[in-house]
Formats: sequence, structure tokens, C-alpha cells
Amino acid sequence: MAPIKDETVDGLRDLVSKLETRVEQLEAKLDQTTGGPSTRKQKNPSTGIRMILMGPPGAGKGTQAPKIKDKYCVCHLATGDMLRSQVAKKTTLGREAKKIMDQGGLVSDEIMVGMIKGELENNQDCRQGFILDGFPRTVEQAERLDGMLHEKNQKLQHAVELQIDDGLLVSRITGRLIHPASGRSYHKIFNPPKESMKDDVTGEPLIQRSDDNANTLKKRLSTYHEQTSPVVAYYKKTGIWKPVDASQEPGQVWKSLLGVFGEDKPSSTAGSLLSRIGLRG
Repeated sequence: MAPIKDETVDGLRDLVSKLETRVEQLEAKLDQTTGGPSTRKQKNPSTGIRMILMGPPGAGKGTQAPKIKDKYCVCHLATGDMLRSQVAKKTTLGREAKKIMDQGGLVSDEIMVGMIKGELENNQDCRQGFILDGFPRTVEQAERLDGMLHEKNQKLQHAVELQIDDGLLVSRITGRLIHPASGRSYHKIFNPPKESMKDDVTGEPLIQRSDDNANTLKKRLSTYHEQTSPVVAYYKKTGIWKPVDASQEPGQVWKSLLGVFGEDKPSSTAGSLLSRIGLRG
């Protein structure tokens, strides 16, 4: 029998990864249809998870956060979406935030901390835990988050950073499509919806954000690196920071995240298949 070539092995790995991702998507849809978890083994929802998800615009937070939310039954607080909601409602905060965001800047600590505190105290979906996406962006915000949790006798469990080269982000961002209500994200080339400009789950229209252009992106990346690098250093000192390679295919990124959460052992039929044919150690 002829030896299996490396490219054949890589192709099989990629195929199995995509199959695993598709199975997880179908199981999530089953949960939504039946109103509860399917028969697969899941983490006890009472334990929840408390984490922040860091990464530059286009790193894939909008793709991975909803999956974490569904698996652990926690709330997903995406500060960008929260601010855009205020902008759409044309509130005082929204008008102020729009000016800053259009220039590629970041909203003040007081506004951000107040929004997050209100959600953690009043949003029933946050009882089991939370994913903070876009907060904290400064060390001061991180310290104030610790203070909020300390008052509730809680601690942050994970600070995950999705890492990707800035050069790859331009092509990702300029083709990005968003479902405003859920935060689900697609890409015109790399991750297109099944039907053009329509959300796969609801069929509702997708949008392209006004700040998703190359010039604004460069400003946002510069601001992101300048202000959030100290936050990464802060969480490295606490020992809860973990990096994840966000340039991988989304299914591989998801598996890396499960590894961070301590759930990286294969349990699916596809994972068993990989082990049987010697492609997984």
C-alpha cells in the first residue's frame, strides 16, 4: 500500500474539522428548536463561565462568542453592538459615541463601565456568567471590572486573546457582513451566508458597518494596539491570559477555545475517526 502523503493528511484533517463544526451548528439549532439542550454531553450550566474575549476588529470575536454563549448558557456583552444600539436610537450617549467611533477612537471609561455594570446587575442572561467582548480596553477598566466582581465574591476565569496579523485583517474587515440582532458575522468571500445578504438562522437582512473600511480600520487597529496591549500585560500577570491563533479556520479556532476551557478531549464521531486512522494523538 502506498504511503499517505502529507497533503492528503492535511486535507482529511480539514474535512473532519469542518464536519465537526457542522455537527455543532446542527446541535445548536436543535437546542433552539426543542427549547433545551440536546442529548450530547454538556458542561453543567450552573458552573457557567466568566471571561473576556480580546482581539482586534475582524479577529473573529463575532463568530466565536455566540458559540461560547450557547454552550455555557451565559450572556454575550459586545460593547460595540451596545454602543451601536445607542447610536441607532439616537440617544445622547449614542450621538456622542458616533462621533468618536467614526473617527476610529474609543469611548470614555465612565460610559463603558456604566454600561457593563448595568448589564451584569440587571440582565437575567448574565446570571450564569458572561463573555465580555470589547471590554475592558484599558487597565483602569480592567481594575474596575475586578472591583465589580469582588463585590459579588466572583473572579474572572479567562482572558482570551484572538491573535492575528494586521495585514490579514483588511481583507477580512472590508468583506464583513453582520446580523445586527444576534451579532452573527459572515464574510462575502471567506464565510458567505447561504443566501446573499441574509442571515442563515433568521433570514433577516445583513448589513455592512459604516466603519468597516480600510482607512478607518487602520485607525482602529492603531488605537486597539496602543490601548489594549497594557490590558494583555495586566492579565498575563494574573495568570488567566491565553492566546489563540485567530488566523486558523473558524472550526480550528473553536477547538482551540475549548482547549482553553479544558474541554479539548475529542468526543464526537469525527474525533473518534481521526484517532482510528492515526491523525490525532
